[in-house]
Amino acid sequence: MNVGFVSLGCSKNLLDTEMVIGLFKRNNFNIVNDPASAEIIVVNTCGFIEPAKEEAINTILEMAEYKKDKCKYLIVMGCLAERYKNELIKSLPEVDLFIKFSEYDSFWNQIESLIGKSNVEVNENLDFLDRVVTTGSNYAYIRIAEGCNNNCTYCAIPYIRGRYVSRKIEDILEEAKMLASEGIKEIILIAQDTTKYGIDLYGKERLAELLEELCKIDGIEWIRFLYSYPESVSDELISVVKNNDKICKYFDIPIQHYSDSILRKMARKVKSDDIKRLIKKIRTEIPEAIIRTTVMVGFPTETEEDFKKLYNFVEEVKFDRMGAFSYSKEEGTPAEKIKGHIHPMTKKARYNKIMKLQQKISEENAKKHIGKVLKVLIEERSFDGKYYIGRSYMDVPDIDGIVFVNCEQENLEGQFVTVRIVKAQDYDLIGVIDNLHNSDIIVM
Repeated sequence: MNVGFVSLGCSKNLLDTEMVIGLFKRNNFNIVNDPASAEIIVVNTCGFIEPAKEEAINTILEMAEYKKDKCKYLIVMGCLAERYKNELIKSLPEVDLFIKFSEYDSFWNQIESLIGKSNVEVNENLDFLDRVVTTGSNYAYIRIAEGCNNNCTYCAIPYIRGRYVSRKIEDILEEAKMLASEGIKEIILIAQDTTKYGIDLYGKERLAELLEELCKIDGIEWIRFLYSYPESVSDELISVVKNNDKICKYFDIPIQHYSDSILRKMARKVKSDDIKRLIKKIRTEIPEAIIRTTVMVGFPTETEEDFKKLYNFVEEVKFDRMGAFSYSKEEGTPAEKIKGHIHPMTKKARYNKIMKLQQKISEENAKKHIGKVLKVLIEERSFDGKYYIGRSYMDVPDIDGIVFVNCEQENLEGQFVTVRIVKAQDYDLIGVIDNLHNSDIIVM
């Protein structure tokens, strides 16, 4: 049978999808990209915030339309199924099977109960080593831990994904070696909080040690880690990033806010002064470091003064990369019960204001790279064929900007090249191949 997949939400969800694809593939199902040709459609949903829930429901209904034609079975997994399985069974009769996270250990048993048991002995377990990488031939994600213990008052992740559980270092290294053997050049470590890696398993945080071990793997040229909570970005971690050429000088540190009052109500583990000191320390130790953050506007009780503190800090620090989102009231979270929820129009106005500021900052930051030479991983040609499209150490796939490379040379996809930046846009850079390096130019 033909099986098609739709994966919504974050990269952690995508990894689950890749393992499920691998499960179907090794049991001799055909994987197809066009849902119109699929007899089984699997939708992996996100249920983190309200817009994600709406997208998930709309996608499920869209895929259900294919049951009028070739599709025989519609399967829904992921966050939405975890949170609302019983309600969804009643409201979405078009779906033949809902599978929660807690049921992934019996994933294949549930599939066979729906479509019929195979006559041959099958491998039933989801396995990182048998996943099918869907992000192309250059990079892949590695999930180093599941769940979260931070219990921020606005976040439903602990209720969806459970407590923090680290994977063994040996298992992660085995997966990384497998990916390297398949030609993957860049690995991106992900977890709900990568900096807490190992705390549950080894009694201490061991991300720095894990990074050093990954650097020893032949074939891997770039290593990144995302979602680093500020309280656990240690001197040791900064030093490891500084002193290992394979590790991209890139810190993804979601601060969420800069008002101490709001940080306290969010149950964040740091104060504004801690955040400021950490950013200064990183930029002192690693001047070329890229710092990305995420901020939230409209948290309950956020005053104009609170928002002004955040706005002024963003203006002062000039984050290299920044994303923002408006507070979403999530059922079951402590923040839901806080009195003083902000009007949607106020949240929207604050979001627009801070993103407009960041757009100006991003444009200024981009212009600083004109004249520099950067190491760029080429990924594809532009639609018109005039440029190659690639990324530098400053760019996380599908999140940050890209580098357009003006070059007539053929077959550069998948290769690292040195590029002199000649022009900057708001978020993207434009450059040309350059093999001559001046001593005052940074090459990463």
